[in-house]
Amino acid sequence: MEDFFMKKKVSFSEAIIILLLLLIILGISVIKFGLMPEVPVLFTVCLLVFWLRLRGNDWTSIQDGIKEGIGVAIIPIFIFILIGALIGLWIKGSIIPSIMVLGFHLISGQFFVPSVFIVCSIVGLAIGSGFTTISTVGIALFGIGASMNANPALVVGAIISGAVFGDKMSPLSDSTNLSSAVAESELFAHIKNMMWSTIPAFVVSLILFWILGNSGSIDASKINHTASVLQHNFIITWWAIVPIILMLICAWRKIPAIPTLFLNIAVTIIMIFIQNPHQSLTDLTNLIMKGFVAKTSDPSVNVLLTRGGISSMMDTVGLIIATLSLGGLLMKFNIVQTAMEPLVEHLKKPGRLVITTILSGICINLFVGEQYLSVILPGRAFKQAYDRIGLAPLALSRVLEDGGSVINYLIPWGVAGSFAASTLGVPVLAFIPFTFFSLLSPVFSILSGVTGIGLKWQPKSKK
Repeated sequence: MEDFFMKKKVSFSEAIIILLLLLIILGISVIKFGLMPEVPVLFTVCLLVFWLRLRGNDWTSIQDGIKEGIGVAIIPIFIFILIGALIGLWIKGSIIPSIMVLGFHLISGQFFVPSVFIVCSIVGLAIGSGFTTISTVGIALFGIGASMNANPALVVGAIISGAVFGDKMSPLSDSTNLSSAVAESELFAHIKNMMWSTIPAFVVSLILFWILGNSGSIDASKINHTASVLQHNFIITWWAIVPIILMLICAWRKIPAIPTLFLNIAVTIIMIFIQNPHQSLTDLTNLIMKGFVAKTSDPSVNVLLTRGGISSMMDTVGLIIATLSLGGLLMKFNIVQTAMEPLVEHLKKPGRLVITTILSGICINLFVGEQYLSVILPGRAFKQAYDRIGLAPLALSRVLEDGGSVINYLIPWGVAGSFAASTLGVPVLAFIPFTFFSLLSPVFSILSGVTGIGLKWQPKSKK
């Protein structure tokens, strides 16, 4: 019976065929049929598991591959759980509502488009979700822009650019946590290092929106109404910035994400009890587990602020486990390495390696249309190449972010791109030229790789 199982090294052509088949299965499932990615990923894992067995690999080795893949996500999964709890607490403690009111006050009629970019950046940074920013605040701002006869594609470009910036730089973002996890870099160090490409992209985007934006007067009634609803239902105060300042101090002191989040949760709970001394422990426990449920007079505000809770992170956790299981099998049995060998062997200069990694992320976005895979697969494929030439994990995590998740909004059949188009009613091909931040992030990341400016290297070992 054992003679039936023929164990041999995977050839280059075989590896390419396997990867293409996996991408085709995932692409058709997610893009054509609109399926949630978790089940198609598990299906590809199933096919890969039995193929590996037919190749002569024992069940123990196959399971070890899955465990090795998931192993890198244990800490991020725990972080996701804490983030879910923190989001609900931040809403209950009026932190997120206070930040939103501050953001709305930055709206300017004379410089509407750059104001949209800044507001969405602030809200996205506070929430940690580009999708939520676009579907709530983005819709409101798009409606205001339409009443001003502003270029809808330009307004959408500003909304998405701000949302992507916030999603990219927020410690509450699952994509940011994923990039740091795949590259095995520390979360807050990763966020700090991304500034080398993010800040130039943000500044240039702001200038372009400033130049192209339409000036004029606006009816501020919509903004004032939302701000009024928030002020009526929450305690809007400058004290809301305390948890944010605390998070920044922890990042500056290089305190890891887990103790930072625990400390932030504790401070926020104290703030909640100060605001409401009669707060029930049962309700607080339900808040941490199930998230905050907004019950204001405004449905759009309810949609925005009904979120958080540990349970809200389970879909993300499930997808991460499934995709990293796939990545673990592809790596353990040298499928990805074999496919990348001819390319990786020639990548001995940092500039070429950075460019190739970013292009790989873009290609996976084009093939699959799923932002998580565009981070995970290049990360697993090129990590050894970064280690070999002495680049730090921070260099890889930044490149994964700049070439992976931010690009997904520019793909017409991508999950993020199709979501934004259907939500705001503007085709992807129309707003692509104006989504400056997503376009510029990989450009500045490549410039950093080519010039060496802001490129992190591993510390030289002391002999």
